[in-house]
Amino acid sequence: MMKLTSPTLIKVALSAALIGSLAACSQTPEQSSQANRSSASEVMASHAVPLGEANPLLANWQGPYGGVPAFDAMELKWVKPALQEGMDRQLAELDVIANNPAPATFENTIVAYEKAGRDLDRVFTYYGILSANLSSPEFREIQKEMAPKLSAFYSKITQNDKLFDRIKTVYESESLKTMRSDQQRLVYLIYDGFASNGATLTGQARERYAEINLELAKLHTKFSSNVLADEENYVLFLNKEQLGGLPESVVRAAAQAAKERGREGMYAITNTRSSMDPFLTFSDERELREQVWRTYYNRGDNNDEFDNNALISQILKLRDERVELLGYDNYAQWRLSNRMAKTPQRAMELMESVWPAAIARVKEEVADMQAIADAEGADISIEPWDYRYYAEKVRKAKYDLDSDEVKQYLQLGKLREAMFYVAGRLFNFEFSAVPQGSVPVFHPDVRVWEVKDKTSGKLVGLWYLDPFARQGKRSGAWANSYRSHSTFDGKQTVLSSNNSNFVKGVPGEPVLISWDDAETYFHEFGHALHALSSKVAYPSLNSGVRDYTEFQSQLLERWLLTDEVIDNYLVHHRTGQPIPDDLVAKIKKAATFNEGFKTTEYLASALIDLKLHMTDPQGLDPGKFERETLEQLGMPKELVMRHRTPHFGHVFSGEGYSAGYYGYMWAEVLTSDAAEAFAEAPGGFYDKEVAARLVEHLFSIRNAQDPAEAYRAFRGRDAKVEALMRDRGFPVGTEVKM
Repeated sequence: MMKLTSPTLIKVALSAALIGSLAACSQTPEQSSQANRSSASEVMASHAVPLGEANPLLANWQGPYGGVPAFDAMELKWVKPALQEGMDRQLAELDVIANNPAPATFENTIVAYEKAGRDLDRVFTYYGILSANLSSPEFREIQKEMAPKLSAFYSKITQNDKLFDRIKTVYESESLKTMRSDQQRLVYLIYDGFASNGATLTGQARERYAEINLELAKLHTKFSSNVLADEENYVLFLNKEQLGGLPESVVRAAAQAAKERGREGMYAITNTRSSMDPFLTFSDERELREQVWRTYYNRGDNNDEFDNNALISQILKLRDERVELLGYDNYAQWRLSNRMAKTPQRAMELMESVWPAAIARVKEEVADMQAIADAEGADISIEPWDYRYYAEKVRKAKYDLDSDEVKQYLQLGKLREAMFYVAGRLFNFEFSAVPQGSVPVFHPDVRVWEVKDKTSGKLVGLWYLDPFARQGKRSGAWANSYRSHSTFDGKQTVLSSNNSNFVKGVPGEPVLISWDDAETYFHEFGHALHALSSKVAYPSLNSGVRDYTEFQSQLLERWLLTDEVIDNYLVHHRTGQPIPDDLVAKIKKAATFNEGFKTTEYLASALIDLKLHMTDPQGLDPGKFERETLEQLGMPKELVMRHRTPHFGHVFSGEGYSAGYYGYMWAEVLTSDAAEAFAEAPGGFYDKEVAARLVEHLFSIRNAQDPAEAYRAFRGRDAKVEALMRDRGFPVGTEVKM
């Protein structure tokens, strides 16, 4: 999942995305207790900036590789003044463009706009790290204070009439027809970013639009703060007698997590997916499974100071009011107007075409699990906290596949080498570690690699990796870029990063991860490769279309199961022996195992998201809406939404995936269809001709071309939903036009 710019407001939205929803994955951090807030105020008072001292967060990046972020100079005292100065500078730069007496042209308006705001862009690199990777109570106070100021800043840009008039002039000019296709695309994206975000409004409507944005900025920040508070405040500490069923790797990680929290000799299950998931999969203690399940899925829904339900109601009302000012019937209609799906109805049609097969598969999966529970004399009916546990037993019984046995061959370091191998074969990239200390990093866990073209030896960029969970780091996995590729004003070296939350093991021992986590590792690396392979001329063309941008990363997951990766990189962490052929065969045979669970929990969240944003929000009770809608859909009682509404950070900690969570499935259709192109090729997944088309049309082009056109250039036709159904082992039904 990736932090990226939506097509709305392009460069401005890139900064805005950092404020509300720092990535596609999860929430931005905020304060976790009243005590923290009190101490934060005291600490902030000690962070006064000496008069006349230069602010390093605003400084041009120095050093090798075209300059790199000065992460070693990143101090909280610089954040607020850097943000304020960066905003002031960008507004001044935009005023120069707006007041240019010369007639508006592509060069003096659009290109000039692309050059503006670089100082603030640098500040937001640091701001993003502090928010997502190194959050603290002190920073959260800054974030809380600055969110409304940043919202007001964005409103000043969209409501700069002179600037918009010049952009509109270029957009409507005859000269547009003579421009290169990527330049036409750039003009459209910038114009649409302004027009669809209130630039055409006047009078009271304009004022109200800005007020709503200000209120939403505060609510998004508060929502994500509350979720992080529940993630940080709920930790289950176990003793040795409560570890029944847990594999050694999980036990050791839990011991390390407890030690880091000052409880050596105990075992900590934290309130994050990376900790919850293996516990629910393996623990024999049913009461503890229920406790961990409820704690995790009740984040933001505990009827306390961190409860998010009232915030959701406010957010939905404000979003609906805002798009009404623009003439839309509902928020979803506005949000999808510039996505691949175009309309909420098309997105809904796709999801509803898959839903019946998904819940039918759940029924089969539950029957298999119940049979095992009955045979064991458990005297239970399968509940949501039992699903993963008994699914693992079914996996062993049906496929003789033990996920912990597979885990012994999934070493984090070896998987990273495998990703480098794939990047070399498909993208002609070569990765080499940068000597520690030669490039500043923001935490000792972070490592950096140099990326070069294997043939020419030319530098492509740097890849930063921050793999491990820690307090102050938001949950999930994500990718972002500290600097994107562009050539219009001198070639910029790409600085890309991947961020994960793997549980760090005992020092000196390899970190072992699950198969699902290995797929996620490849997925996020796909986002990094998307950034590193960019060939676009203008920065804004590195932005993304939300229901398309997950496609490239989802596709890269497929290379985990290729023979070349299996044979060379999946080796036992103790013996060094390759994973046995019979175990590989079991993995492939079980490829669609538990697909009902995975598809249904995802679709439930995506459907709720879209329906919430198509419904009149007046008087809406989020909890009641969630329950009644799931009942109408026929949601199986044995599982729950992947992201329940009160902690749905994709949707309510910002607007990155609001009314757009369906985009993962939309992109998955493209993924399944593109994977079949490789599977059918003479060279399989390493076929040179198909790989060349992949890089040219689907990776390097970024957002310089309409995604539908780009996909047709790669495949020769539109994607077909039937490929997705085949992938998941579902019956192929009615064709849905993409």
